[in-house]
Parts: sequence; structure tokens; C-alpha cells
Amino acid sequence: MTTLKQTPSQTVGPYFAYGLCPQQYNYDLKSLFTPTIAAPHAAGEHVLLVGRVFDGDGNVVSDAVLEFTQVDSAGRFPASRADIAQTGFTGFARVGTGTDAQHRFVVETVKPGRSAAADNDEAPHVNVTVMMRGILTHAFTRVYFDDEAAANAADPVLNAVPAERRATLVAKRETQPGGPTIYRFDIRMQGPDETVFFDV
Repeated sequence: MTTLKQTPSQTVGPYFAYGLCPQQYNYDLKSLFTPTIAAPHAAGEHVLLVGRVFDGDGNVVSDAVLEFTQVDSAGRFPASRADIAQTGFTGFARVGTGTDAQHRFVVETVKPGRSAAADNDEAPHVNVTVMMRGILTHAFTRVYFDDEAAANAADPVLNAVPAERRATLVAKRETQPGGPTIYRFDIRMQGPDETVFFDV
């Protein structure tokens, strides 16, 4: 009997930039999700999560799509649509890198709290899914925060990553007089400074 090789999947993107973020790309369709996780009235410290995606040659990827999932400032996910409407917090964002002049992703959110679950010791973080040309499936990573050193040191997921690689998962806080607080987080798909990705 002949053993056949598995047929390769179609690469992820760049269709997704247009199909999943139509409003951002000025198509006459409503996006199910936007780059905004937290409306202005949402509780917590409002921040921008900003970064770029780099390929293995160090070039900025102009057609990636990223999805972000996080808890609110109290460590909870929204429980219902009514909860989202009341709190102004969706817990989810989707953004492409093709409409910003520098090909950045910019997510409006609140800094997440520690999980409200009693058995969860994870530090404040944001889960990230990356879709882009040239990869056959999604890539999963996380964003931690550089001003949460004590929580990061106790985080079981971060501690499972070799110490020399952990910095690839940590966003750096930048403050501007009169401007929003920014956490900068670049994603490198390959190379010596490759971002840590998780097999989930």
C-alpha cells in the first residue's frame, strides 16, 4: 500500500486582512470585531498596545492580521452581550497591519488585571493570535508587561519559557506627557530574536 503525504493547507492570509477587518480596510462591510477592546467608559487604566510584525528577514509584514484576547482590569472576561454593553469591555480585538503608515497594529484597551479565578496564578497578560502570509496555521503568543515584575516572576507559563527567551514576551511601557500610555510589543516570526510561540 502506498503512503501518501498530507496535502498542505493553504497559507494563512493575506485574504484575512480584507475578509476579517473590512471596515479597517475601507470596505463597505461591517467588521465583527475592531482594534478596540475597551470603550472610553470601561474601568481600568486605558493603554495602547502597539507593535509591528517582522518576518524572518527582518522586514515589516504589511498584511498580517492579529487577534487579542484578555480579561478586564478586574481579571474577568465578559459574561454576556449585556455585560459588554454595560462595561464597554469586549475582551477581544482584531486588527490588520496594512492600513497604518508604519504597518503597526494599534489596540485600544485597558491593562488587564490578574485572573479572578482562585486557582490561577498567571500574571496580567494578553493572548495574541497571528495570521500572515507564508504560515500554514495560526501562531499563538502572549504579551506580558514589564512593570509587573513580581507577577511575571510567579507566572507558571512564563516560567516554562527558558529565561533567555522570556524578554520576547514582555511589552515595554512608554509614557508621553499628555498622551496615552503605550506598551510596545514587536513580534518577530523567525530569527535570533524570534518571539516565543506556544503550541496550543
